[in-house]
Amino acid sequence: VMDDVLSIRSAVPAEAVSCAQILNEWIDARDWMPRVHAHAEVVSFYQDFVFSKREVFVAGDPVAGFLALDGDADVVTALYVAKPGQGIGKQLLDYAKRGKDALELWTFQANDGARRFYAREGFHQVKETAGDNEENLPDVLLRWARR
Repeated sequence: VMDDVLSIRSAVPAEAVSCAQILNEWIDARDWMPRVHAHAEVVSFYQDFVFSKREVFVAGDPVAGFLALDGDADVVTALYVAKPGQGIGKQLLDYAKRGKDALELWTFQANDGARRFYAREGFHQVKETAGDNEENLPDVLLRWARR
């Protein structure tokens, strides 16, 4: 549990590399997660696409975690933290929920930690696929709605 709240703020373009690095380290740390794109491709994708097409929020300086949001569809497209279990993901998710009536996101069925986290944060499963994604891994669509 964190002792203090990190500041959550809109990311600046230069932080795309830090966010991609957190994602790359997350992929490398999980034996069930295939590496579909090289580290450098992930960095380029974050620089060229994520940071231009999504609302990206970061926690801390240096970046300790980030959340990418497709604001038009109210879909969280990424939520990753450098060190899970410190409350940073919850802070980012609470920030994304501000002013929203609902949010949706996809996570992998194998990602037990994330599924427990999202259940604690009020998300429930809407549907699942057998691997309709580039990783070919079974996944679940989760939804949160303000009560």
